[in-house]
Amino acid sequence: MTELDAATAAQDEDMLDSLTVGRRIRQLRTDRGLTLDDLGVALGRAPSQVSVIENGKRELKLGELQKLARILEVSMDDLLSPDAPSKRAALEIALERAQRGPLYASLPLPALPIRKTLSDEAIETILGLHDELQRLHRERAATPEEARRANTELRRSMRKRNNYFPDLEKKAKELLDAVGHAGGPLSQRVASDLATHLGFSLHYVPDLPGSTRSVTDLRNGRIYLPVGQAAGSDPRSTLLQALASHVLGVTEPKDYADFLRQRVETNYLAGALMVPEHTAVTFLQAAKEKRELSVEDLRDAFAVSYETAAHRFTNLATQHLGVPVHFLKVHESGTISKAYENDNAAFPTDALGAVEGQLVCRYWSARQVFDVADRFSPYHQYTDKPGGTYWCTSRIQSTARGDFSVSVGTPFAHAKWFRGRDTANRATSSCPDVTCCRTAPAGLSARWGDYALPSARLNSSLLAAMPTGMYPGVDSTEVYSFLETHSPQAG
Repeated sequence: MTELDAATAAQDEDMLDSLTVGRRIRQLRTDRGLTLDDLGVALGRAPSQVSVIENGKRELKLGELQKLARILEVSMDDLLSPDAPSKRAALEIALERAQRGPLYASLPLPALPIRKTLSDEAIETILGLHDELQRLHRERAATPEEARRANTELRRSMRKRNNYFPDLEKKAKELLDAVGHAGGPLSQRVASDLATHLGFSLHYVPDLPGSTRSVTDLRNGRIYLPVGQAAGSDPRSTLLQALASHVLGVTEPKDYADFLRQRVETNYLAGALMVPEHTAVTFLQAAKEKRELSVEDLRDAFAVSYETAAHRFTNLATQHLGVPVHFLKVHESGTISKAYENDNAAFPTDALGAVEGQLVCRYWSARQVFDVADRFSPYHQYTDKPGGTYWCTSRIQSTARGDFSVSVGTPFAHAKWFRGRDTANRATSSCPDVTCCRTAPAGLSARWGDYALPSARLNSSLLAAMPTGMYPGVDSTEVYSFLETHSPQAG
């Protein structure tokens, strides 16, 4: 909670009774046909003082409350009821509270008198604008710290369970059994059968909203998918993620942590459908026995992307093979996009423990692979780190956002199970020691230290709060207009 929010909450609590009681006194007075003068005479106060009370600008003492209750012929409980006496009174109280709050005070606006001529609709509009300003204030105050904390907590939770979700594995098996999938690669036909089983028809359209990968019409049981797929993307993945969102009952996230949890679970279930647990474990166990574990082989056996195969390997390796692992997806700039570990690989972190957005040591496999000319073959490397020696395998994947390396690694003691363990590639990293790779060589520093003035490319995610709306990053107007156009009723 920000200081402004805290101040607002404190003021709201203080003014709640005086405002509500004041409006209740006014309502009871008018119901009984009394004027301000009449109530003032009975109370022994000037009419102007009664008006101050009714406007909630003065707290009443117990004796005054008891006297007012007698005059108005109500009990103390009725007089002090926290409920507004009418819808109009509730609106007036809300508007008065808003005007007394620090947000309104910070705006160059005059006080708005609450008169009978001010309609309910006008008050509702003003309150709506005020609530939107409050939302924008909270959104701007919700710095990336919230996202980093949520990411850190999520990664800790995934590490604790070895990145294995038995309930989602069970759900994937139930779905695959329902459509008679015996194992092995999941064809597009079987993916379509899954959609039919869940009550959806598929519609490929050229005008899918730009902020979406797919749109599900729950009213008419339709899933809209793009006619063309982006280079390197898997059409099954888009469909299965849409189905997974439906199966898991995904709703608008409450906060950033909820958003991340939904994304992880949806991606996990989609991956478990493309690489079924039972078949994959049998395949991996046989490979381990031959000391030929390979992410490439898992990719080829199930016809999925390298990244999907790497994710599924981390899901299953510790649970079923007893092999601790780490996973990294790193942009060509050296910044971490995704990360997971249960093998004590010491990722770079910020003060909050967040990994995403941090720079990877340039001597790690995840960075070294960018300097390798041969991008057809996997790159393997041993890296001596402060916490021990790790073996890692890395590959490059190209996207519209640039090149990324996808890496899977394990401690030296477990490298014996993997193909590529005989690599001669070896490096030493002393990170997070700044002298490892983050400090320029002395000669270069001496020559250019006083003459270099670079302009950094600032990542917008460093400043942005979680996107708001129906679902994070989605333009709800586009989506609703799209569904309106494509609805069967539209024809």
